[in-house]
Amino acid sequence: MKNYIKSSFYLLFLVFGFSSCEYDGIDPITPVDPGPDAGAPVVRIISPNEGSTIQVPEAVASVNIRFEVEDDIEVESVEVLVNGNQIATFDEFLDYRIVKRNVVFDQVTNGEHTLTVRATDIAGNTTSQTVNFSKEPPYSPKYAGEFFYMPFDGDFMELVNIYTAEEIGSPTFSTAAFLGTGAYRGVADSYVTVPLNEEDLGDEFTATFWYNMSAEVTRAGILTAAASQNDFSQGFRLFREGSGTTQTIKLNVGTGTGDRWNDGGAVEVTGEWVHIAVSISPTESVIYVNGMPLRIADMPGAIDWTGVDELTIGSGGENFDIYNHRSDVNSLVDELRLFNMVLTQGDIQDLISASAVTLHMPFDGNYREQVSNREVTVVGSPGFAGESVVGSDAYAGAEGSYLTLPSEGLLSDEFSATFWYNVNASPDRAGIIVIGPEDADNAGFPGTQNDRTSGLRFFRENGAAGTQRFKLNVGNGSADTWVDGGEAADVANDAGWVHLAFTISSNTATVYINGEPVRESTFSGIDWTGTDIVSIMSGAPRFTEWGHLSDQSYMDDLRFYNKALTQEEIQENMDSE
Repeated sequence: MKNYIKSSFYLLFLVFGFSSCEYDGIDPITPVDPGPDAGAPVVRIISPNEGSTIQVPEAVASVNIRFEVEDDIEVESVEVLVNGNQIATFDEFLDYRIVKRNVVFDQVTNGEHTLTVRATDIAGNTTSQTVNFSKEPPYSPKYAGEFFYMPFDGDFMELVNIYTAEEIGSPTFSTAAFLGTGAYRGVADSYVTVPLNEEDLGDEFTATFWYNMSAEVTRAGILTAAASQNDFSQGFRLFREGSGTTQTIKLNVGTGTGDRWNDGGAVEVTGEWVHIAVSISPTESVIYVNGMPLRIADMPGAIDWTGVDELTIGSGGENFDIYNHRSDVNSLVDELRLFNMVLTQGDIQDLISASAVTLHMPFDGNYREQVSNREVTVVGSPGFAGESVVGSDAYAGAEGSYLTLPSEGLLSDEFSATFWYNVNASPDRAGIIVIGPEDADNAGFPGTQNDRTSGLRFFRENGAAGTQRFKLNVGNGSADTWVDGGEAADVANDAGWVHLAFTISSNTATVYINGEPVRESTFSGIDWTGTDIVSIMSGAPRFTEWGHLSDQSYMDDLRFYNKALTQEEIQENMDSE
């Protein structure tokens, strides 16, 4: 009992002791008047970016909407609207001054869309921010008569009709693509088949593709469209036969009552890419190699498509094996297109020229890359110029702003870039195009990145008499080579649009201004080790040590090529705009 009484007195003593702490220098918590509401909420839409494009095979896609809202007193409510229709609303928050939310909208259809985030504070002040984005099919035909396209960039999807090929055996891909990130590679007893629509098949037909031939097997089917096994009276059969050093590419076409042969011609097995095209009309069939006719054969009438409902790629398949034209082992096929018209030799040569373009960004109100729809990351807040040389708009640089995208599929032994440029010479130095490695020796120091042993850096800096000098730096794997470009009075500030280009071959790097070479240097060839990203209109994040940061100039119609363009080709690029 005595212990209980003592414990009670001790607890009472503690309570009185704590209640008197305010007299020992510790103030009690008291409310603070936040003051009057000083303004409307601030709304920031983090994603999607203005002008972004969703390209997926599905007819309906999802978009992840991220936003932040801040207010000096209290956020009362937030609405999220797509195309004017409310998809989400919020009125309860853990933090009433800073609101961060993610909303998934899974009803994005093809076309243009407007996202609006509208916030209201407790004083009734309202702020809205809007961005525009779009959904497009993964591919829209680029050429007249084109009804079929397979790029083989990691999948067997046909992009015009959105068909996924059926895989027989174990067909696979090669990263040694002619264009993009992948190519079909033949495997023994393997091939793919893709549906053909009857309405796409008529009296005229053309097939084109890039082909890297292996003669590991000395005869093989390449493309086959037939109605039944070893019946040559419908469809067509494109195949090869010969030796390990020379192959003859041949074509057989069914006319309904019979068939007609085009015995083609010899093609050397070099391990290099060649362009193959076959055209069929009611009067003739033609096989082309690299844009030149290999053989022209008479046709007694139109091709007959009765019962033909699929295309076999990489083999004679089940319908053409009588002469052992089976799987095309280790040969590569890339950029396969079909047309319901006869392409002329000029059309085919234009197609070959266009195939050298690996990246195209016209900047017509968006930052979309049009060749392979590469994902583009927007850093900072670049904008659009409201003027252009080509199309409807151009990129407008801003402080701390630039674009990046993956470099996969863009790097080859030869490389060129062309674009139109309107310089803002303040600041007086800037990065323009950088494809460089991370500087491991300065990891963690973003302001001192400057590894120049691989990749390339194209940039500008102050020259004589207020001009700008455009320079190219190229790494060969162990050292770098400088192409110090040239000073040009006509690219001084406010001087208007000029055409810039640079080319890299196995032994030479050249800088051009308005189609004229201003400096050339010899070197031992470019090395791409560690160059996984492309920076556009800034040296950041891989070329920063010397202050070549964001370029506040204008850029239009940027193109990369997997070849070293000639001066004539550069001038043709200028004149075609």
